[in-house]
Amino acid sequence: MSKIKNKATKNILSIIMLTMGSLVAAAALECFLIPNTILDGGITGISIIISKLSGVPLAFLVLLLNIPFIFIGYKNLGKSFLFRTIYSMMCFSFFLSFFGNFIAFTEEILLATVFGGALLGLGVGIVIHFGGCVDGTESVAIVISKKTNLSVGQIVLIFNLIIYGTAGFIFGFDRAMYSLLTYLITFKVIDFVSEGLEQAKAALIITEKGTSLSKEIYKKLGRTTTTIRGKGLISGEKEVLYCVLTRIEVYEIKHIVEEMDESAFVTIIDVSDIIGNHIKSNNKRKY
Repeated sequence: MSKIKNKATKNILSIIMLTMGSLVAAAALECFLIPNTILDGGITGISIIISKLSGVPLAFLVLLLNIPFIFIGYKNLGKSFLFRTIYSMMCFSFFLSFFGNFIAFTEEILLATVFGGALLGLGVGIVIHFGGCVDGTESVAIVISKKTNLSVGQIVLIFNLIIYGTAGFIFGFDRAMYSLLTYLITFKVIDFVSEGLEQAKAALIITEKGTSLSKEIYKKLGRTTTTIRGKGLISGEKEVLYCVLTRIEVYEIKHIVEEMDESAFVTIIDVSDIIGNHIKSNNKRKY
């Protein structure tokens, strides 16, 4: 019974925080960035460009353009990611529509860049921390990363540079440069809010169910694990699983471990550099 209560409480907290994160991100865009023609990156950035040129509501475009990326995320990260992402994006779209009627909080371009970028990073960081997503760019970046030598961070950066370059031709290169500055601020704040999330993380899992956990991680995330034999001073023989992940997979691996082995001990550590293809998934995966 206590396990059910804890799970229900955790789910309610996740919904509240996903809602709050979406609200903050939408407020940052509509009250600081968009009125000053400063763009976000990713699908949201593309949506802003199309909205400004065509007059189509931004809230509608964000939902519409993210549909294929939601499907890609579902194929790679599973049902729980799908539900949280759909909820986050619906909240994000609703709040974009709501704040679209507000006047800009400031017309000072530098203030809008700094505060808008910081608030956007805060909102997106909260959403990512609780397992959701308001922009599908990273989902497709994971798929491309698995088939190339590029990291997820490099792919997202290239994608955003193309968007900002396009914005420069349309709105002026000063706006493109402010948008890039906003992206850098947002990225750093996301790192801070999401407990220092980098482009890659590593999970160390101490468990008595190493084989079944490895298979489940491989099945749901397509990530292989390395098994190390360990011995606790009190607990005795254990298995230590090592697995490299992208940042939006951290929530998923915690969920998998929680479901399969309540007694497991998990630590998530930063990975500053990766040599080889350990983080990739391909037809020659090895444990």
